[in-house]
Amino acid sequence: MNADNSSIDRSVLMQVEVDLGKCVGHAQCFAAASAVYDLSDEDGTCVIRYAEIPSAHEAEARHGADACPERAITVIP
Repeated sequence: MNADNSSIDRSVLMQVEVDLGKCVGHAQCFAAASAVYDLSDEDGTCVIRYAEIPSAHEAEARHGADACPERAITVIP
C-alpha cells in the first residue's frame, strides 16, 4: 500500500465488498486473485486485503469476484 495517500484520487478507486452471509469458504476468490483476496483463519471465509483496490489489481479483483460460486463478492467501480 502507498504510505502517502494524499495524492490518490479516492473518487476513482475500486472497492470490493463481501457478503459474509453468502460466503461459505469455497476459496475460489483466493485461488483466482490471491493478491486481492485472503481467507479468514477462523472460518475460511473471504477477507479483502485492501479497503480500496489499487489500480494495478482491478482486473484481478474482478476475476476473483467472478470466480465466487455464491456471488458473495461485489465490485464497486
